[in-house]
Amino acid sequence: MDIQRPDQTKAKRKKRILIAVISIVVLVAISVALARLKPAAPTVDKNIVWQGTVQRGQMLRQVRGLGTLVPEEIRWIAARTSGRVDKIVLRPGASVTPDSVILLLANPDVEQAAASADSQLKAAEADLVGTRVQLESGILLAESTAASAHADSEQAKLKAEVNEQLFKDGLVSEIDLRLFRVTAQQLATRDAIEQKRYAFSKDSIAPQLSVKEAEVDRLRGQAKLRHDELDALTARAGMNGVLQLLPVDVGSQIQPGINLARVADPARLKAEIRVAETQAKDILIGQVAEVDTRNGVVGGHVSRIDPSVQNGTVTVDVLVDGPLPKGSRPDLSVDGTIELERLDNVVYVNRPAFGQENSQVGIFKLDPDGSGATRVQVKFGRSSVNTIEVISGLVPGDKVILSDLSQYDSNERIRLN
Repeated sequence: MDIQRPDQTKAKRKKRILIAVISIVVLVAISVALARLKPAAPTVDKNIVWQGTVQRGQMLRQVRGLGTLVPEEIRWIAARTSGRVDKIVLRPGASVTPDSVILLLANPDVEQAAASADSQLKAAEADLVGTRVQLESGILLAESTAASAHADSEQAKLKAEVNEQLFKDGLVSEIDLRLFRVTAQQLATRDAIEQKRYAFSKDSIAPQLSVKEAEVDRLRGQAKLRHDELDALTARAGMNGVLQLLPVDVGSQIQPGINLARVADPARLKAEIRVAETQAKDILIGQVAEVDTRNGVVGGHVSRIDPSVQNGTVTVDVLVDGPLPKGSRPDLSVDGTIELERLDNVVYVNRPAFGQENSQVGIFKLDPDGSGATRVQVKFGRSSVNTIEVISGLVPGDKVILSDLSQYDSNERIRLN
C-alpha cells in the first residue's frame, strides 16, 4: 500500500516555485538587456562610397562656372530711316570689311528728299553768287562816284586858288571869288560824303553775304543729312569681321532703329563665365583664370564683374591672354576656372558632396583597419572647387567618406564590406 510522504511533496512544490521565479527573473533580465542594446550598425559596400584622405599643405582656392565665348567688339547695324528690304547681298558667316555691302533698302521718299535738298542748295548757292555780284557792282559804282566827286572837289579847289590870285591882281571880282569858294566847299563836302558811302558799301558786303552764306550752309547741312539717309539705305559692315546675324528678309518693312545685322570680330573673343552668387564674393578684377574650350585650355584674367545677379549667378568677363584653340567661335560653350588665392600650410580634404563653406557637419571617419567608420563632427573653413579647408575634427592622415550618406544620419557607426 502507498504511504503518504508530506515532506517530499512540499519539497517538490518549493522546487517548482523556485525554478519558476528564477526563470521569470532571467527572462526579465534578458528583456532589459535586449532593450538596452543599440541597433546593429548598417553595412555599406565600400566599393560604392567615395573616400578621401586629410592632407596638410598648400590649397589652391578656385571657383568654377559655365559660360560662352563672345566677341570683344560687336557692332549692330541699325536702320536710320524706314524702308523695305530690297536685296540681301551677304549672309551670316561671310567675312566683311568696313565697306562691305550687306543689304539694300528702298524708300522713294528718302530719294525724293535728297533730290529736293540738292535743288534747294543749288538755288541758294545761285542766289549767293547773284548777291555777291550785285554787291560788288554796287561797290564799283560807289567807288566810281567817290572818285568823280573827289576829282570835282580837287578841280573846284584849284579854281578857287587860281581865282584868289586873279582877285589879288584885280582880274576877278569879289563876288565871283566868293562863288568859286562856295563851289569848292560844296564839292569838298560831296567828296567826303561819297567817300563815306563807298566805305559803308564795302563794310556792308560781309553782313549781307553772311546771311546768304548761312542759308547756304543750312541747306548744305540739310542736303548732307538727306544724302546720309539715302546712303544709309545701303547697309555696310563698318568694321572688319564676320557677319553673325541677319534678322530680316527680303520684302520686310523696316522702321528707324531696327537692327538689320550684327558684325563681330571672331579673332578677339572673351569668355563670359556665370559663377554662383555664393562663390562670387571673393572674385576680383585681374585674378588669373583658365578657360576650357573642350578643345584646349587657355589662360586669361578677370576683366569685369557684373554688379547685378541674374538667376542666382554673377557674370564674370575673362579676357584671353593667348591665342584660342582651333575651332573657337562666338557662342561656344566653355568652362571657366578662376583662381582666388593660394593658402599655405592648411589642413584640407577633397570637398564632400554635402559640405559647405564655413559650416559644421557630421562626417564618417574610417577605422584604422577600414572595416567600419564612426561619425565625427568636422568644422569646415574656406572652400575651393575640389577641396575644402578643415578647421577642426580631423587631422592629416585621417581617411573619411565623402559620399552623401544622409540616409544614415541616425547612425553613429557603419560597417564596410
